[in-house]
Amino acid sequence: MNMDIDVGLRLKELRVAHGLSQRALARRAGVSNATISMIEANRVSPSVAALKQILAGFPIALSTFFSRADGEREKVVWRASELTEIAGGPISYRQVGGDLAGRSLQMMHERYEKGAASGRALLTHQGEEAGIVIRGLLELEVDGERHELRPGDAYLFDSRRPHAFRNVGDGELVMVSACTPPSF
Repeated sequence: MNMDIDVGLRLKELRVAHGLSQRALARRAGVSNATISMIEANRVSPSVAALKQILAGFPIALSTFFSRADGEREKVVWRASELTEIAGGPISYRQVGGDLAGRSLQMMHERYEKGAASGRALLTHQGEEAGIVIRGLLELEVDGERHELRPGDAYLFDSRRPHAFRNVGDGELVMVSACTPPSF
């Protein structure tokens, strides 16, 4: 086990990689939001029991938390069956790589069922995102302006601009997208 790990930073990296707010992780783990905040800020050092309880909110084993093996070769290829599903339902986001802790790029294979949309509220977050439509018809809204994109069409914009994605075609919409930094 690597005991020189920055527990607060590692916890924050895991939480962000799993797309959880401090509040959401606290709820899942059955601890206070302040507990998560103080651990991530390295203002308190959790007991083994407390850390196990928090990690159960992901879920991840204590040994996995501490086992960022030094000298372990970085994985380069993910087979289709290895992509990590991070949504499910009428929208599927299949992410390249499981744990994006320490990564600055998130790449996804996205599928939207007919009529599916990214949500009622427009999205905003730090960074940039880009994508290319593989199949179907995408309605992309950015800053109130709507664009229809067909197979082969692409987009790139500052993610701080309010935006939304909708499948306005007659069948499934398939896209490949990238976001930096990871936002899910």
